[in-house]
Amino acid sequence: MTTTLITGGQVISTTGVVPMDVLVDGEAIAALYAPGSTVAAGVTADRTIDATGKYVVPGGIDVHTHMELPFGGTFASDTFETGTRAAAWGGTTTIVDFAVQTYGGNVIESLGAWHEKADGNCAIDYGFHQIVGGVDEDALKAMDYLVEHEGVTSFKLFMAYPGVFYSDDGQILRALQKASENGAVIMMHAENGIAIDVLAAQAVSRGETDPKYHGIVRRSELEGEATNRAIVLANVAGNVPLYIVHMSASESLEALAAARHEGANVFGETCPQYLYMSLEDHLAAPGFEGAKYVCSPPLRTKHAHHHQDLWKGLRTNELICVSTDHCPFCFKEQKELGLGDFTKIPNGIGGVEHRMDLIYQGVVNGELSLTRWVETCATTPARMFGLYPKKGVIAPGSDADIVIYDPKGRTEIGYGKSHHMNMDHSAWEGTVIDGKVETVLSRGTVVIEGDEYVGRKGHGQFLERGLCQYLT
Repeated sequence: MTTTLITGGQVISTTGVVPMDVLVDGEAIAALYAPGSTVAAGVTADRTIDATGKYVVPGGIDVHTHMELPFGGTFASDTFETGTRAAAWGGTTTIVDFAVQTYGGNVIESLGAWHEKADGNCAIDYGFHQIVGGVDEDALKAMDYLVEHEGVTSFKLFMAYPGVFYSDDGQILRALQKASENGAVIMMHAENGIAIDVLAAQAVSRGETDPKYHGIVRRSELEGEATNRAIVLANVAGNVPLYIVHMSASESLEALAAARHEGANVFGETCPQYLYMSLEDHLAAPGFEGAKYVCSPPLRTKHAHHHQDLWKGLRTNELICVSTDHCPFCFKEQKELGLGDFTKIPNGIGGVEHRMDLIYQGVVNGELSLTRWVETCATTPARMFGLYPKKGVIAPGSDADIVIYDPKGRTEIGYGKSHHMNMDHSAWEGTVIDGKVETVLSRGTVVIEGDEYVGRKGHGQFLERGLCQYLT
């Protein structure tokens, strides 16, 4: 096996920033050494990487991506090949994508279809959550089977999108009860989709069809109401692990924080777009440009305190993870499906390449600590979704998923610059990061080196996940 020695860097974990040399043997981390020690002086390796002046962090884990997702009459534009390659460019070495069962479909067959999409195509390691779009007896039995035999230990339900993914309260309760038996995590898209559809139809009937109305009708109060309702149902089912995805609003965070303070097994994630973007500056861009920023939940008004509350939630562990909800669509021919009717714009923003950089910029801006950066982007996602300590930490025995990050570097995000996703635009056009991903190792193999992709299609392996390791 090939050995690699990373010297001179500062290893960042959830507990601190410590100068350490890291020895990689094959696909795993073999040892950490105090630099300059007599033991370190005697270590040799096939290759040495000088990380002097740089951070050495665990590879990022994005637990919310949608490669090739069918939505709104089209498909997300990133394949597993292009999407995982872009993730690697940004220092993410593991994704957990969503296999999709829609109404009338078979859960186990839908998982098989996603295996076919991903197998042999991924540049980095990957796992699956399972979307359950129709909670019935067959789906409930399938949940047990996937947990026990397939390494799929989390299931996503929707309180939005009636007629496509929507589950009513009774269906949600039954799925939560099943999770209380088999130990799975229930992930929830928490928006009141029934009420939202009424407001959307009323807006269109008034001629309010521009992209900005997507954000206006999907009111933050309706995210807060749905979040609270999901928490109540989880409690009724027996304090089942409930993970609220892509939280965007102060109202939903308030409900989540109150439950967590009472000791409930409820957890939340947010995404970079909800930390930086706004309805006014993005969704309401001139002409049809706002369509690039249509996602659900929507970008919130900058005149409230959603941004500040979400950053505070990350600092205080009310929010435990940052993911992307990566669901890219090209502007031409895809987003343009909604010209003249915002309800027909495919929902999604591309961001799998930029999450580590964007949250690091939060460190530069004083919003988070370095340790919290690593915790929310790598370690806690691994613990929450049954990947720890194989993933999410730099420690002997863990997979050698390692990012060497240069705090003195500079990353310009934009189409034709730092942009490797399969999209005809960048939602983050013009953003400048005060730092740079320099080298990325996936299971000991260098996949990004300087400004060059040196990985390969098919390197990534499917990860059978265990149960959640992050319960209260």
